[in-house]
Amino acid sequence: MTSDFAPMAGHAHPTPQGAVQIAEGVHWIGALDPDLRSFDIILKTANGTTYNSYVVRGSEGVAVIDTVKAPFTAEFLAKLESVARYDEITTLVLNHLELDHTGAVPEFLRRAPHVNIYVSPRGLQVLRALLKDDFDSYSVTTVETGDTVSLGDKTLRFLTTPYVHWPDTQCTWLEEQNLLFTCDLLGCHYCDGRLFNDRVGDFRFAFDYYFDHIMRPFKGYVAQALDLIEPLEIDMIAPGHGPVLRAHPRDYIAQYRRLITKRLASETGDEKTLLIFYVSAYGATAQMAGAVYEGATESDDVRVSLFDLEGGDVTPFIDLIEEADGLIFGTPTINGDAVRTVWDLLSSLVDIDTKGKLGAAFGSYGWTGEAVGMVESRMQGLKMRVPEKGLRIKMHPTEDELEECRDFGRRLAAHLAGRAVAREIDMSELLGS
Repeated sequence: MTSDFAPMAGHAHPTPQGAVQIAEGVHWIGALDPDLRSFDIILKTANGTTYNSYVVRGSEGVAVIDTVKAPFTAEFLAKLESVARYDEITTLVLNHLELDHTGAVPEFLRRAPHVNIYVSPRGLQVLRALLKDDFDSYSVTTVETGDTVSLGDKTLRFLTTPYVHWPDTQCTWLEEQNLLFTCDLLGCHYCDGRLFNDRVGDFRFAFDYYFDHIMRPFKGYVAQALDLIEPLEIDMIAPGHGPVLRAHPRDYIAQYRRLITKRLASETGDEKTLLIFYVSAYGATAQMAGAVYEGATESDDVRVSLFDLEGGDVTPFIDLIEEADGLIFGTPTINGDAVRTVWDLLSSLVDIDTKGKLGAAFGSYGWTGEAVGMVESRMQGLKMRVPEKGLRIKMHPTEDELEECRDFGRRLAAHLAGRAVAREIDMSELLGS
């Protein structure tokens, strides 16, 4: 009971008008959103996106895997009704409860209130908030890795994969058909009505872009998820966004493994890595940066790099920062603030995990010198550890003050290498600086 493909207005390629069979007894019943150009404010979606939902028919029941964003509810229900009656549906699996996957849940449950709902333990509180006063009228079961649901001749097995990218996320494995439903994991924002990865256009950029902006801050959790997924004999991956991966699905898993693997580790070994970034208005902060660098490089067990941010493009440094153990920022104070390029780089760090990295700040100033304290405060907000109070020097440094900068670098390298007693500075010190 699948429909033919028809042209989409404004697009050369065809788009499904109804449910599409992706495997025996398994249909895609999602929605296309080709004109979306921004997702959750932070992601640019040059090719729109899809909201993928699936229905699995077994000999003793039918399961719906995730739903769609609320504006596409009617479209989703029409596709569902083309392949199943509501009284046949026994199971609703919600792999992730963000609204782009659960927008149609309330209306679906009004039509199929008898279904059993399966979520991860962390998903329970979100589901309660979604359903509000109606929550207690439904049958809800929490599941963890290894738990199963039988549809007769088909079995759904659950894999708990938290923080890819919400605490509630999980994957669902259709055992008999080697088909993995991953929701946001291994997905991307790329809309093409041809649906399958071997039929759509080249979406590699969208796949990596999605990882960088959604999964990258959670690399450790992605690694744990891959550890669960990689042993499976996978014939197809059905994500919550983007193409269904039926051709060479393991290639996409391998790409995730490459994206989470540190590239510098093979060169540095046991060395710690320290990056010093600076911007200088009249050369004073640049002198300080050079002296901090000289002091830090005296440590044989710390690999130190120095970067002038005056060029303005901070994007190339994100990969370096992600693998670094320590970050030092140098900035003058201009109009009572740090310079914009430093803020641009600091704001870019929301896409990576900075928790526990060493952080420090220094800079020259003419009147008030607030910039160093402001940068320190931001680093603490990023959960970095700041063991040394920032170094401020008025106007151009003297030779004695340059030696202070060298000693600052020495102390920070010692902290990084574990040769110093760490002293966390508190907020009162930052505010008083």
